[in-house]
Amino acid sequence: MDYRQLSKEELQQIFDLQKKEYDNLVSQGYSVDIARGKPCNEQLDIAMPMLSAEGIENMPKSYRNYGMLDGIPELKKIFADMLGVDVKEVILGGSSSLNLMYDTIQRALQFGIMGSKPWNTAPIKFLCPVPGYDRHFAICEHFGIEMINVPMDEKGPNMDLVEQLVANDESIKGIWCVPKYSNPTGVTYADSVVERLATMTTKAADFRIFWDNAYVVHDLTDVSDHLANIMELCAKAGHADRVYQFASTSKVTLAGAGVSCIATSVNNVKDILSHLTMQTISYNKVWQYIHYLFLKDMDNVREIMKKQREIIKPKFDKLIKEFDDSFGDDSGIASWTNPNGGYFITLDVLDGCAKRVCQLCKTAGLTLTAAGAPFPYGRDVNDRTLRIAPTFTSDSDLDIATKILTCCVKYACVEKLLAE
Repeated sequence: MDYRQLSKEELQQIFDLQKKEYDNLVSQGYSVDIARGKPCNEQLDIAMPMLSAEGIENMPKSYRNYGMLDGIPELKKIFADMLGVDVKEVILGGSSSLNLMYDTIQRALQFGIMGSKPWNTAPIKFLCPVPGYDRHFAICEHFGIEMINVPMDEKGPNMDLVEQLVANDESIKGIWCVPKYSNPTGVTYADSVVERLATMTTKAADFRIFWDNAYVVHDLTDVSDHLANIMELCAKAGHADRVYQFASTSKVTLAGAGVSCIATSVNNVKDILSHLTMQTISYNKVWQYIHYLFLKDMDNVREIMKKQREIIKPKFDKLIKEFDDSFGDDSGIASWTNPNGGYFITLDVLDGCAKRVCQLCKTAGLTLTAAGAPFPYGRDVNDRTLRIAPTFTSDSDLDIATKILTCCVKYACVEKLLAE
């Protein structure tokens, strides 16, 4: 049924039932968390054989010493195959790709890029497809970079708007992109979107695409979404230096102890290493080699990710089924994504209700990502988008979470309709 078409009397009856159910849930004293996209313990157990490191005795002795600032070739090859780039375009980092993104922006602010003026000599802006990844927005806010919202649809960011903005404003220096199984919508950018990003005219010569390919191998079905190769397209268009691509093994091996990488043009690699050599002697090559021993090659990576999928896909299915059963296709108060990969489901509720849903959930013992988090400055002008992360919870806790969440959505939305 469409709640928006019901009479006041019908809405009041529904509200009274939801209020009774909600009060009962509150009385249970639950404590469940579906706020962040973390792997569960069963997923992390898959990588525990790494710690025995069978074959470590064959590690080249030089890996124990200083040097090899860009990382060991064996693991660089796996990342290169994963991202569709050349080994010489890869630099390995520490455990966090977010750290590499932060450092990349900080270097540009302080030193510029390949001889350009430092970004901090004048106010700068970044384009932010929304809803998007809150950590990206936090980096910009931390550095005082102005953020401009760009709406997302089922193909990716609105490219008409992107092209117009970058062609006319030299202060726009970058765009954040999670191109495959986007956080939090699950959208994979269409080929046409990737091509337009690669070929568009930008007024800023040092404009960069921050291509956070965090979910490149994180499929939830046997058929992976196709993502066009942004670096190949940029090189073909004469913009080889336009892209900084990021990835890590954080959700492949151990979330707190993975290996990250940046993949970019050879010119950008040289520029980054010229600064990185002042920052560190090398990253942890022993741990890189241990990763190589475990991952082996892309065929084995796919087998590892199949095991991951078998653990988390049922959780996504359970949540989607509960939404289907609770709201159907025509409730008018809720819609949601059914992603083919990644770690999140986006739940859109009736305008003006997302914060209220979070408040009600908190009182009932369910922790959600804060309403507004998928938008710069935490401002969702429609107050409707919620990011749901089902991976970390146990099956029993997920059952509780879905009961609380669906009850709170109905409660908040019917409450608002009654107030109108």
